[in-house]
Amino acid sequence: MIFPTLVFIAGLLMIVYFSEKLVEATVGTSVRFGISTFLISVIVIGFDPENLGLGVVASYEGVTGIAVGTIIGSAMVAVALALGITAIIAPMKFGQVPMQIPLMMVVAVVLFGVLSFDGQLSRFDGIILLMGYCTAVWYLIYLARKGLDVRPTGEAAEVVEEGTELSRWQSIAMLVGSLVAIIVGSEWVVWGSRELMDGFGFSDTLFGITIVALLVSIEEVARELPAALKGRPEITFGNVVGSVLAFFLCNAGVIALVRPVPISFEVFNFYLPISLGAVLFVALLMIRKSISRWSGVVLVLIYLLFFIRGYLW
Repeated sequence: MIFPTLVFIAGLLMIVYFSEKLVEATVGTSVRFGISTFLISVIVIGFDPENLGLGVVASYEGVTGIAVGTIIGSAMVAVALALGITAIIAPMKFGQVPMQIPLMMVVAVVLFGVLSFDGQLSRFDGIILLMGYCTAVWYLIYLARKGLDVRPTGEAAEVVEEGTELSRWQSIAMLVGSLVAIIVGSEWVVWGSRELMDGFGFSDTLFGITIVALLVSIEEVARELPAALKGRPEITFGNVVGSVLAFFLCNAGVIALVRPVPISFEVFNFYLPISLGAVLFVALLMIRKSISRWSGVVLVLIYLLFFIRGYLW
């Protein structure tokens, strides 16, 4: 069990490290277009390449539990755990929150649920999800051009994004290299996960939707908390919106295109409904333009229920 564990950890470290490099490379080519910090957070920071890479490899290898875990489990880390911890430490208030944006998160999860109703995400479902992601991004850009995006209260200073010192060619080279490293790391994680699941007797759904999703996405806290502490909650919420749209629409769509994904009874009847409940709760908080400490406590409790339920029943 020692060698599979080491391979699993090495793969996770490679995924997490190079996902940050990929974000840096992407930002280096994006900020020059004058996009708002919220929109950059949704499209760039909220897009988690480590989850996409791991989910695609897991789907290709037929480990569907891990593939589903990179969608639902990782989304819950961003929406409930990371945002909850952030709110407990640094409660957030917003000056502007167009209602369309939080409702967009709810629509993304509902669409995923509707397409999963027959017990499988087919390749055609994957195409629909990808079209939904492209439509959502286009609509966010449309709203931003009209001045309708999430903004902090007061006159917050502009955040200097990492990666702007990179040239275009440096950004492209880092982009390609990071993608290759993420794929290799994902292969290691899938192999190590299979060995660990066999050794401990866990189902791939339970292991993928809890342990793997938590470990791969735990850096969500590092993405959301610092922005809130600096008085830039729109970046924090941008990561949440981007994660929901990326996981339930983009990642799920790509994963289904690689191989149709079975959706188990357990996922559809517990994990997906509690995910929808968490997203609805966050949407209501954002419509009120405030995420308080008590709201953060509720979100963390929701995540704990989500995480431990499979181990107790």
